[in-house]
Amino acid sequence: MKFKERLLQGTLIKRYKRFFVDINYKNKIITAHCPNTGSMMGLLDEDNKAWFSKSNNPKRKLKHTLEIIQVGKNLVGINTFLTNKLVFEALNLKKIKSLIKFDNIKTEVSFSSNTRFDFLISNNTEKCFLEVKNVTLVRKEKVAEFPDAITLRGTKHLKELINAKNKGFQSYILYLIQREDCESFKIAKDIDADYKNAFDMAIKAGVKILCYDCKISHEGVKINNQIDLT
Repeated sequence: MKFKERLLQGTLIKRYKRFFVDINYKNKIITAHCPNTGSMMGLLDEDNKAWFSKSNNPKRKLKHTLEIIQVGKNLVGINTFLTNKLVFEALNLKKIKSLIKFDNIKTEVSFSSNTRFDFLISNNTEKCFLEVKNVTLVRKEKVAEFPDAITLRGTKHLKELINAKNKGFQSYILYLIQREDCESFKIAKDIDADYKNAFDMAIKAGVKILCYDCKISHEGVKINNQIDLT
């Protein structure tokens, strides 16, 4: 997926009020939208290089959106609004090996009165719910982790994937690592023990786990390699 317009580069000043980030751009402070609800642990050091997009929508209060942060030599995509778009593109291009048998793709599909999954994918004989989670956290070299903060919503999704499996659907969760410096993936039990318990229950119930990293540049982001679960 290519960015619609050329990204602008500045340096990070600070993130605040969850959805706001100040960026130094050509010696001016720009307040941009931060499209990531997680803690963004390990990404927010002052003076990290930051790339952001500019919107021409006159109705937008904030004209700029943070897209990429550089940590060390590594680029990290932080825009969670791109996550499902990246997976949708990969599904259509048959880039996710475990899911190539599914030809029909629907997005944002209700499963119960209070749960929607990111995708319902199907063929003539099977239906599969697919939930997607965005991953940016790395605390140990080459090991991606999720979540980076307590996620009650994420725990609920795992339990509902179990319910879907029990009702005859195939159930998958895909962890999309928006960086390319990782060789394995794990659940951050010390950050959210309840999520880890639900994750273990999901595996025992037959929910399938997929992990993919991304190829990231200032021109675009795309799904890259499957990553091992540890």
